[in-house]
Amino acid sequence: MIRRRTAVLISGRGSNMLSLLEAAARDDFPARIVAVLSNRPDAPGLARAATQGIPAEAIDHRGFADRDGFERALDARLRALDIDLVCLAGFMRLLTARFVEAWRDRMLNIHPSLLPAFPGLDTHARALAAGVRFAGCTVHVVRAEMDSGPIVAQACVPVLPGDDAAALGARVLAAEHLLYPQALALFASGAARVTDETIAYGADVRFPAQPLLAPATA
Repeated sequence: MIRRRTAVLISGRGSNMLSLLEAAARDDFPARIVAVLSNRPDAPGLARAATQGIPAEAIDHRGFADRDGFERALDARLRALDIDLVCLAGFMRLLTARFVEAWRDRMLNIHPSLLPAFPGLDTHARALAAGVRFAGCTVHVVRAEMDSGPIVAQACVPVLPGDDAAALGARVLAAEHLLYPQALALFASGAARVTDETIAYGADVRFPAQPLLAPATA
């Protein structure tokens, strides 16, 4: 089995990164995480990755005169590492269309809502204000428009009486930790692939292979 060389990009603590690292530690997982990169040298996730034996480094965006310079450095580092796939996991930088196109159909992101609902920030507060009965998270292939692109997989969680943004966010985060490794496995194996700006699944895939519904409590 070919295990596709994967880099994870983070900006903070890297909790989704850890769920990916745990899954990718299995020999039968179709992606092998070979690097963790951050735009912030103080990102706690860098040390957490290093303790797992994964090379981790920062490319500080503040050291560049503009976004283009930072992205060129990031692109060069990914190519030097011979990366096949990129996973954004709490990477808090908007990427330009040039960078996204350079990694077209090779970059995944996880977003804490059921896209296309509630793109952008403050998703949990906005979901509560809208009165939705279910919230959740989405893994999608990255496109230049923020939080857009073909949807690989989604998980939903119930909105419970008395929820505030923090409580709902914790429940959604627990679902993210389950969903992202499943979605990466589908995509890295070729069982999920982009076709005409949607995701096509292989004939042998029963999707969802497992119920993507998180517990009622985080």
